[in-house]
Amino acid sequence: MTAALELAGLQQCRGEVTLPGSKSIANRALLMAALCQPGERTLLTNVLRSDDTERMLEALAGLGVDIDIDAADATRISISGCGGKWAQVPAELNLGNAGTAIRPLTAVLSATLNDQNCVLTGNQRMQERPLAALTEALCRGGADICYLENQGYPPVRLAGGLRGGHLTIDGSESSQYISALLIALPLLPNDSVLQLQGQVVSWPYIELTLAMLERFGIQIHRISGQEFMIPGQQGYRSPSTYWIEGDASAASYWLAAGVLGGGPLRVHGIGQASIQGDLAFASYLADMGGNLDIGETFIDVSGGRLRAIDADLNAIPDAAMTFATLALFAEGTTHIRNIGNWRIKETDRLHAMATELRKTGAVVDEFADSIRITPPAEIAHASIATYDDHRMAMCFALLGFAAAGVRIIDPDCCRKTYPGFFSEFKRLCR
Repeated sequence: MTAALELAGLQQCRGEVTLPGSKSIANRALLMAALCQPGERTLLTNVLRSDDTERMLEALAGLGVDIDIDAADATRISISGCGGKWAQVPAELNLGNAGTAIRPLTAVLSATLNDQNCVLTGNQRMQERPLAALTEALCRGGADICYLENQGYPPVRLAGGLRGGHLTIDGSESSQYISALLIALPLLPNDSVLQLQGQVVSWPYIELTLAMLERFGIQIHRISGQEFMIPGQQGYRSPSTYWIEGDASAASYWLAAGVLGGGPLRVHGIGQASIQGDLAFASYLADMGGNLDIGETFIDVSGGRLRAIDADLNAIPDAAMTFATLALFAEGTTHIRNIGNWRIKETDRLHAMATELRKTGAVVDEFADSIRITPPAEIAHASIATYDDHRMAMCFALLGFAAAGVRIIDPDCCRKTYPGFFSEFKRLCR
């Protein structure tokens, strides 16, 4: 474990970097592969190996899924489908702080458990992250769910029972709730209609889920902008092989570093062919003054002069965090709007970001669902708390390009999604 990391005096970022696989895609693909028909195997390639994906792998193994990890390349994982008929059901599954594991598993187990009980729990932070919008929607569809400690939060005991029908869900907290239902409802014997209420957050992640479901043989019919018809009695079908594209959220740190460090830097793993909404970060960065060229599966970046932006970034909340630290290097006041769901992530990211940015001398206004940042005349050295939040650590690495530098406390929290980030950062940035 590294207690703290000092970064200072960086002036360039150049070379080539290959992104690790997307966490969001990897955990969805692992679960979908397990839900394929018995006897069907799916080879997943470029699978991210991190805390979050390990929690999903452990959960699937606990449910008796046959998993074969390539001894020579741990990013190649073969999964044997079980069609939702689990070989075993453990008394408890601990998902750590992996929202992309606990949320879809809550829905899928509610659809597949038959006279069995399973407790889903996590670490202390997970037990502070709300689950009520999802569990209440599931209960309205017949699911048997019991909160074991605090109402609306893990741990929860599941006992199956989901019947489907007409379900509604508030989409203003997390798109993961909606994705979870879209993955689970095709398994039911009855057809379902899913109606989304409120302003849906992170809509591109729902589109990502729909694209992946189609690859795994599942049909979802769009009735209207916020309403879907999901036929029941569907079976997941293996695409045989499935490549996990690079993590577009992680790409944001490299694209930002390529602007601050002048480049040329090529980021492999995402591009025009990406199915991830966070690719939009590149367009906003170009609007901010970055010099970028987007290829089919890569992005080239070569410096730029930054100016502040004022933007609604509700669709890309994870990548939006990178603009908060980039704002310190931009001319003018940056306002990042409609990102209230930062508050229910790995930490309360709105408050954490505001607190840490102020240490640099910036003037920061924290609102209920937005943050406004005016950079100081000269960025002060800061010792940055990371709140056991991988994105806080990676965002603030950019302060290494400030003359005063930065001290990152607990940089190893990046193991959640990008264990090798700081090794790569020190290789490319000097």
